[in-house]
Amino acid sequence: MTKKTRLGKTDIYVNPIGLGTNAVGGHNIFPNLDDETGKEIVRTALDHGINFLDTAFYYGPERSEEIIGEVVKEFGRRDEVVIATKGAHKFVDGKVVLDNSPDFLRESVEGSLKRLKTDYIDLYYIHFPDETTPKDEAVGELKKLKDEGKIRAIGVSNFSLEQLKEANKDGYVDVIQSEYNLFKRQAEKDLLPYTAENGISFIPYFPLASGLLSGKYSKDAKFNDSRAQNPLFQGEAFARNLEKVEQLRPIAEAKNAEIAHVVLAWYLTVDSIDAIIPGAKKPEQVLDNLKTLDVQLTKEEIEKISQIFQ
Repeated sequence: MTKKTRLGKTDIYVNPIGLGTNAVGGHNIFPNLDDETGKEIVRTALDHGINFLDTAFYYGPERSEEIIGEVVKEFGRRDEVVIATKGAHKFVDGKVVLDNSPDFLRESVEGSLKRLKTDYIDLYYIHFPDETTPKDEAVGELKKLKDEGKIRAIGVSNFSLEQLKEANKDGYVDVIQSEYNLFKRQAEKDLLPYTAENGISFIPYFPLASGLLSGKYSKDAKFNDSRAQNPLFQGEAFARNLEKVEQLRPIAEAKNAEIAHVVLAWYLTVDSIDAIIPGAKKPEQVLDNLKTLDVQLTKEEIEKISQIFQ
């Protein structure tokens, strides 16, 4: 039985390994996704004790929420599932704009409730900050929705430290989701000290740096997706990054695990990271992610990994 972990100051408890679902119905993010495979991914997660599903209006758009709504309904035990979703994107004349206004957030929550076929959302995030809405006003509306029982916890995503402080002026923010991995550790300087001090859970996205930290690539690997433009994957930097990743192999082998499991286990040792949400494009990957829970790192190993990626 997996030990459940608490998200921030909330009364929500999750398996520390969740499921990021941008590849479940996220047709605008990944080409050639199959919705049946998407359903199988979610079923596999729920059947094997993953109770924390992370989605968003933008994945699809809308389709990811719809698929999760269908599978959770079929699963039948809504109270055992923690659903996180996000809103802020709005389509205006075929263009995407960001809107954190109270009216739009309320409308977004109502839309998500319908697609998810549920009468409450466990964790609702403002997906991206807009440029005009005061962040405490945006969060104030989510607090009203929480008081009405429509959401259980309040999150923000992609906020800078200043925006997070403004959003949390009244202490209402429970969770922040932001980019953080062994190659991108800026959050250790700004967001993570603040979240630790304020009892806010920090959920990292891109924890495996688009696969770079999985230990599965050689320096001849070629990419024809967004990674082709990503500086981490280019030329000399790519070769150097792979060398760092290789230094984790002895630790992984000693634990009979893969490099990815060691990396994910390391994040769970960081103060205020209570859960991680690796994605999956196949049901087998969901089961593979769960192996992270078997990896116990010693204090020395935690230090060593941190040093390799200084």
